[in-house]
Amino acid sequence: MNVERSSPEPGPDPLEQMVCFALYAASRATNRHYVALLKPWGLTYPQYLVLVLLWSHHSLAVKEVAEHLKLDSGTTSPLIRRLESRGFLTRERSIDDERTVIVSLTASGAALREELAHIPGCVAEATQLTASDGESALMLLHGVAKNLITASTDAENTIKGRNP
Repeated sequence: MNVERSSPEPGPDPLEQMVCFALYAASRATNRHYVALLKPWGLTYPQYLVLVLLWSHHSLAVKEVAEHLKLDSGTTSPLIRRLESRGFLTRERSIDDERTVIVSLTASGAALREELAHIPGCVAEATQLTASDGESALMLLHGVAKNLITASTDAENTIKGRNP
């Protein structure tokens, strides 16, 4: 016996109506674009972000790198180790506090700044945003991230308060 199935009413894709999904999809598309752009240097997007951060600060504690990148130290340390193994940075214990590890660019890491200087322009061009729209998107996304971090912290604290 052949039974026909009725399909649901066609309508708007529910995922396409979700701001969170749009952020997720944009993030994945951005990462894919960076993967393609950074492939000749064998860098991942998170590794590139560490380099970008150090290009402007030259040296930072691992903890500060993690804070800037909104990552935990368990995720940050392997990124830093891989960049160190490639000769782009060094790690040294702080003279003031042995528990603190300072990450610094090497000459090779600093030289990458010039080699990769075209990357932000390539990404900006790929988004097809005007300068004004890019500035607005940046402000909006920073606000969304800040609000979600605050909401997550509040939710975690509420849950901890309920569970002894």
